[in-house]
Amino acid sequence: MQMFYPDDFNGCFAACPDPIDFRAYTIVDIYKDTNAYFLEGPWGRVPRPGMRNRLGHLSSTLEQLNHRELVLGTHSRSGDQWDIWEAVFSPVGPDGYPKGIWNKLTGVIDREVAGFWRENYDLQYILRRDWSKLGPKLHGKIHIYCGTMDNYYLNNAVYLMEEFLKSTKDPSYDGEIDYGERAEHCWNGDHERPNATSRLRYDQMYIERILERMKRTAPPGADLTSWRY
Repeated sequence: MQMFYPDDFNGCFAACPDPIDFRAYTIVDIYKDTNAYFLEGPWGRVPRPGMRNRLGHLSSTLEQLNHRELVLGTHSRSGDQWDIWEAVFSPVGPDGYPKGIWNKLTGVIDREVAGFWRENYDLQYILRRDWSKLGPKLHGKIHIYCGTMDNYYLNNAVYLMEEFLKSTKDPSYDGEIDYGERAEHCWNGDHERPNATSRLRYDQMYIERILERMKRTAPPGADLTSWRY
């Protein structure tokens, strides 16, 4: 929302963001990889992991997660995560349903759908492509937090986004990217408390920071006192 409506929002604090660079759609590069379910080389195929804990122990592969969704509902209708992403990012197919980014049974990636995703929803790609226009409107607004052991590998895309944002000039992004060492999904910037506690403290953690930004960026003559109590 911050990116697509940069004039309407004055800052975002994103914890464990869903994939923000589709070169790391969890652990799949939808532009270069040919199959989402397997790491393929000249000597064999290795199943891609889908979910892990803070120690790296796997509970399911990417293929297993997607096959479960296929059992729950065809045409991206399971209501679970991978189908939800397709419902958001994909163009409508000839059958009226979202076009899958890959074949749900085999994992073969659809290059045409990947191209549509890149142009419309790959946030890092869009920022890089349009920084001259978006950069001045997003200066100081982007704050991203993620655990280095996110259960769904969402930290991989954050690393790529960080690489780009730190390279920005005229203007620089002037925001914040922070990581929780060994923290799992939904780490939100709290280095003192476990996720189960800190996820209950979003308001406490960020309201003061939001108010300070409003104060710094308010237009001349804005009322900055009557609503503070």
